[in-house]
Amino acid sequence: MAIFVFDEVEVLDFAGPYEVFTTASRVLRRSQAPAAEAFTVFTVAKTAGAVRARAGLVVQPDYPIHDHPAVDLLLIPGGVVTAEFEAPEVAGWIAAVSRRTRITASVCTGAFLLAKAGLLDGRQATTHWEDIAELKALFPAVSVVERRRWIDEGAVVTSAGITAGIDMSLHLVERLAGRDLAVRTARQMDYLWHEDP
Repeated sequence: MAIFVFDEVEVLDFAGPYEVFTTASRVLRRSQAPAAEAFTVFTVAKTAGAVRARAGLVVQPDYPIHDHPAVDLLLIPGGVVTAEFEAPEVAGWIAAVSRRTRITASVCTGAFLLAKAGLLDGRQATTHWEDIAELKALFPAVSVVERRRWIDEGAVVTSAGITAGIDMSLHLVERLAGRDLAVRTARQMDYLWHEDP
Protein backbone atom coordinates (compact mmCIF):
# COMPACT_ATOMS: atom_id res chain seq x y z
CA MET A 1 0.00 0.00 0.00
CA ALA A 2 1.32 3.41 -0.98
CA ILE A 3 0.23 6.63 0.72
CA PHE A 4 1.05 9.84 -1.15
CA VAL A 5 2.35 12.67 1.04
CA PHE A 6 3.03 16.28 0.11
CA ASP A 7 3.58 19.72 1.60
CA GLU A 8 0.45 20.79 3.53
CA VAL A 9 -1.01 17.26 3.60
CA GLU A 10 -3.56 16.90 6.42
CA VAL A 11 -1.82 14.82 9.10
CA LEU A 12 -4.73 12.59 10.08
CA ASP A 13 -5.69 12.09 6.42
CA PHE A 14 -2.54 10.03 5.92
CA ALA A 15 -1.66 9.02 9.49
CA GLY A 16 -5.14 7.65 10.24
CA PRO A 17 -5.14 5.19 7.31
CA TYR A 18 -1.46 4.41 8.00
CA GLU A 19 -2.41 3.44 11.55
CA VAL A 20 -5.37 1.34 10.39
CA PHE A 21 -3.40 -0.73 7.90
CA THR A 22 -0.29 -1.18 10.04
CA THR A 23 -2.44 -2.08 13.06
CA ALA A 24 -4.36 -4.60 10.94
CA SER A 25 -1.03 -6.22 10.03
CA ARG A 26 0.06 -6.29 13.66
CA VAL A 27 -3.24 -7.85 14.76
CA LEU A 28 -2.98 -10.44 12.00
CA ARG A 29 0.61 -11.36 12.91
CA ARG A 30 -0.41 -11.95 16.53
CA SER A 31 -3.17 -14.35 15.51
CA GLN A 32 -1.37 -16.26 12.75
CA ALA A 33 2.13 -17.30 11.80
CA PRO A 34 4.75 -14.69 12.75
CA ALA A 35 5.45 -14.02 9.07
CA ALA A 36 1.82 -13.14 8.23
CA GLU A 37 1.56 -9.67 6.72
CA ALA A 38 -1.78 -8.31 5.60
CA PHE A 39 -0.47 -4.96 4.38
CA THR A 40 2.94 -3.50 3.68
CA VAL A 41 2.56 0.27 3.92
CA PHE A 42 4.94 2.91 2.57
CA THR A 43 4.83 6.61 1.76
CA VAL A 44 5.57 8.25 -1.58
CA ALA A 45 6.16 11.90 -2.47
CA LYS A 46 7.01 13.89 -5.59
CA THR A 47 10.67 13.88 -4.61
CA ALA A 48 12.89 12.08 -2.12
CA GLY A 49 13.07 15.09 0.21
CA ALA A 50 11.06 15.65 3.36
CA VAL A 51 7.59 17.23 3.19
CA ARG A 52 6.03 19.55 5.74
CA ALA A 53 2.48 18.52 6.60
CA ARG A 54 -0.16 20.91 7.92
CA ALA A 55 0.72 22.45 11.28
CA GLY A 56 4.42 21.92 10.51
CA LEU A 57 4.92 18.17 10.98
CA VAL A 58 7.96 17.07 8.96
CA VAL A 59 7.56 13.72 7.18
CA GLN A 60 10.30 11.83 5.38
CA PRO A 61 8.70 9.82 2.55
CA ASP A 62 9.96 6.32 1.87
CA TYR A 63 10.11 6.73 -1.93
CA PRO A 64 9.80 9.35 -4.69
CA ILE A 65 7.07 8.92 -7.31
CA HIS A 66 9.57 7.90 -9.97
CA ASP A 67 11.08 5.01 -7.98
CA HIS A 68 8.91 2.93 -5.63
CA PRO A 69 7.74 -0.67 -5.25
CA ALA A 70 4.65 -1.99 -7.00
CA VAL A 71 1.38 -0.66 -5.55
CA ASP A 72 -1.75 -2.72 -5.00
CA LEU A 73 -3.63 -0.08 -2.97
CA LEU A 74 -2.97 3.63 -3.51
CA LEU A 75 -4.24 6.21 -1.03
CA ILE A 76 -4.30 9.93 -1.77
CA PRO A 77 -4.93 12.04 1.34
CA GLY A 78 -6.15 15.61 1.38
CA GLY A 79 -5.07 18.87 2.90
CA VAL A 80 -4.07 21.94 0.91
CA VAL A 81 -3.80 20.23 -2.48
CA THR A 82 -3.32 23.33 -4.66
CA ALA A 83 0.35 22.72 -5.57
CA GLU A 84 -0.24 19.01 -6.25
CA PHE A 85 -3.35 19.83 -8.28
CA GLU A 86 -1.32 22.15 -10.49
CA ALA A 87 1.57 19.68 -10.95
CA PRO A 88 0.95 17.63 -14.11
CA GLU A 89 3.40 14.95 -12.96
CA VAL A 90 1.20 14.20 -9.95
CA ALA A 91 -1.96 13.62 -12.01
CA GLY A 92 0.07 11.59 -14.50
CA TRP A 93 1.57 9.45 -11.73
CA ILE A 94 -1.80 8.84 -10.06
CA ALA A 95 -3.37 7.87 -13.39
CA ALA A 96 -0.48 5.54 -14.31
CA VAL A 97 -0.26 3.82 -10.93
CA SER A 98 -4.04 3.44 -10.72
CA ARG A 99 -4.08 1.42 -13.92
CA ARG A 100 -2.17 -1.27 -12.03
CA THR A 101 -3.74 -1.04 -8.56
CA ARG A 102 -6.56 -3.08 -7.16
CA ILE A 103 -7.96 -0.01 -5.42
CA THR A 104 -7.21 3.71 -5.50
CA ALA A 105 -8.69 5.67 -2.61
CA SER A 106 -8.79 9.25 -1.40
CA VAL A 107 -9.44 11.04 1.85
CA CYS A 108 -10.96 14.51 1.98
CA THR A 109 -9.63 16.86 -0.73
CA GLY A 110 -7.50 14.04 -2.12
CA ALA A 111 -10.62 13.52 -4.28
CA PHE A 112 -9.58 16.60 -6.28
CA LEU A 113 -6.34 14.84 -7.24
CA LEU A 114 -8.21 11.69 -8.26
CA ALA A 115 -10.61 13.81 -10.32
CA LYS A 116 -7.71 15.67 -11.96
CA ALA A 117 -6.22 12.28 -12.91
CA GLY A 118 -9.55 11.35 -14.56
CA LEU A 119 -10.42 8.58 -12.12
CA LEU A 120 -13.76 9.97 -10.94
CA ASP A 121 -15.46 10.74 -14.27
CA GLY A 122 -18.82 8.97 -14.40
CA ARG A 123 -18.50 7.80 -10.78
CA GLN A 124 -19.96 8.81 -7.46
CA ALA A 125 -17.47 10.44 -5.10
CA THR A 126 -17.34 12.49 -1.94
CA THR A 127 -14.98 14.84 -0.13
CA HIS A 128 -14.95 17.09 2.94
CA TRP A 129 -18.29 18.88 3.38
CA GLU A 130 -16.58 22.25 2.98
CA ASP A 131 -15.28 21.33 -0.49
CA ILE A 132 -18.35 19.62 -2.01
CA ALA A 133 -19.46 22.66 -4.03
CA GLU A 134 -15.99 23.24 -5.48
CA LEU A 135 -15.59 19.59 -6.50
CA LYS A 136 -18.98 19.75 -8.24
CA ALA A 137 -18.08 23.00 -10.01
CA LEU A 138 -14.64 21.89 -11.19
CA PHE A 139 -15.62 18.37 -12.24
CA PRO A 140 -19.17 18.22 -13.61
CA ALA A 141 -18.58 14.67 -14.91
CA VAL A 142 -18.30 13.47 -11.30
CA SER A 143 -21.46 12.62 -9.36
CA VAL A 144 -20.53 14.32 -6.08
CA VAL A 145 -22.47 12.99 -3.09
CA GLU A 146 -22.93 14.82 0.21
CA ARG A 147 -23.36 13.46 3.74
CA ARG A 148 -21.51 10.20 3.17
CA ARG A 149 -18.48 8.98 5.16
CA TRP A 150 -17.17 7.10 2.14
CA ILE A 151 -18.27 5.86 -1.26
CA ASP A 152 -17.01 2.54 -2.63
CA GLU A 153 -17.10 2.40 -6.42
CA GLY A 154 -15.08 -0.79 -6.69
CA ALA A 155 -11.68 0.21 -8.06
CA VAL A 156 -12.04 3.75 -6.69
CA VAL A 157 -13.09 4.65 -3.14
CA THR A 158 -13.42 8.19 -1.77
CA SER A 159 -14.08 9.45 1.73
CA ALA A 160 -15.19 12.65 3.38
CA GLY A 161 -12.90 14.64 5.64
CA ILE A 162 -10.19 13.61 8.06
CA THR A 163 -11.65 10.98 10.44
CA ALA A 164 -13.86 9.59 7.66
CA GLY A 165 -10.60 8.30 6.17
CA ILE A 166 -10.19 6.02 9.19
CA ASP A 167 -13.72 4.65 8.70
CA MET A 168 -13.04 4.11 4.99
CA SER A 169 -9.72 2.40 5.76
CA LEU A 170 -11.43 -0.04 8.14
CA HIS A 171 -13.97 -0.70 5.38
CA LEU A 172 -11.08 -1.47 3.02
CA VAL A 173 -9.50 -3.81 5.56
CA GLU A 174 -12.84 -5.61 5.75
CA ARG A 175 -13.11 -5.74 1.97
CA LEU A 176 -9.55 -6.97 1.41
CA ALA A 177 -8.87 -9.11 4.48
CA GLY A 178 -12.22 -9.90 6.09
CA ARG A 179 -14.64 -8.47 8.60
CA ASP A 180 -13.05 -10.17 11.59
CA LEU A 181 -9.73 -8.43 11.01
CA ALA A 182 -11.43 -5.05 10.50
CA VAL A 183 -13.39 -5.39 13.75
CA ARG A 184 -10.31 -6.51 15.69
CA THR A 185 -8.30 -3.64 14.19
CA ALA A 186 -10.88 -1.05 15.29
CA ARG A 187 -10.92 -2.62 18.75
CA GLN A 188 -7.11 -2.58 18.98
CA MET A 189 -7.16 1.11 18.04
CA ASP A 190 -9.91 1.80 20.60
CA TYR A 191 -11.79 3.41 17.73
CA LEU A 192 -15.57 3.59 17.37
CA TRP A 193 -15.90 2.56 13.72
CA HIS A 194 -18.71 4.29 11.81
CA GLU A 195 -19.56 1.30 9.64
CA ASP A 196 -22.42 2.98 7.78
CA PRO A 197 -20.99 5.05 4.98
